[in-house]
Amino acid sequence: MQAQVQSFLNYIEFEKRYSKHTLEAYSTDLLQFETYLEEDKTEVVEANHIHIRNWIVSMMGKKVTARSINRKTSSLKSFYKYLLRKQEIKKNPMAKVQSPKMSKRLPVFVELPGIEKLLNDIDFEEGYKGALDKMILELFYGTGMRRTELIHLKESDFDAYNAQIKVLGKGNKERIIPIHGQLRNSIKTFIEQKKTLKAEGAKEVFLVSDTKGKKLTENYVYSTVKHYLNLVTTVDKKSPHTLRHTYATHLMNNGADITAVKELLGHASLAATQVYTHNTIDKLKNVYKQAHPKA
Repeated sequence: MQAQVQSFLNYIEFEKRYSKHTLEAYSTDLLQFETYLEEDKTEVVEANHIHIRNWIVSMMGKKVTARSINRKTSSLKSFYKYLLRKQEIKKNPMAKVQSPKMSKRLPVFVELPGIEKLLNDIDFEEGYKGALDKMILELFYGTGMRRTELIHLKESDFDAYNAQIKVLGKGNKERIIPIHGQLRNSIKTFIEQKKTLKAEGAKEVFLVSDTKGKKLTENYVYSTVKHYLNLVTTVDKKSPHTLRHTYATHLMNNGADITAVKELLGHASLAATQVYTHNTIDKLKNVYKQAHPKA
């Protein structure tokens, strides 16, 4: 790894406080670009827009999706912007590069009957593990938080009196998410049940069901959500992010203001939240077709 790349990765990890997933994605993208440049014996600081365009064309030839290519070019944009600010390059080679157009995909979400079945009709395991699994599902749907946010949630982040949760999101940014009364009571009950584990001093809300009280892993959370969603829905993607999409879509479909949803989700810009308006429009179209005499 070239020194400039390592310096940039250190910057986004320790100063920008990017998540582990984002850090890994940037690292992978930049190392792949480094490897590509090795064929021309070119350093990353010497690369120009021709090199980058040729890299994009080579990826398209290998059937890399437009979404993946856009992510990789986004990594390069951030990297070269960093080098320009550090005055290690005089011109940003990304200024003359256009990313391939990408078709917009609507967020996959679970319809309300599926959610009601998930939270009210599914039989969970007896004991702590069943309570843990159900709490994970309730919290994802009740708050729309991300998987890493849920894993690192601490008991001190839960404010039962004000019925709200403090979340540490991307870029180390905190946000407050209100919760409904039933979810507040569920969290209180779960925390009491967690005390049966031999995990004295554990700050995290969620611990794996064993005598050592180990912290949750991302794989455990993902596989848990996938397992239970398989029981109630046929949507293609069954992941924690599916429940995040469901939370946002249900809010929008019931008249929530888009700027409020943006804050609840912790989006940096309104553009990221606007994708949920498409699902709302689809619902309005269905209502129109059913209700209008000329439809």
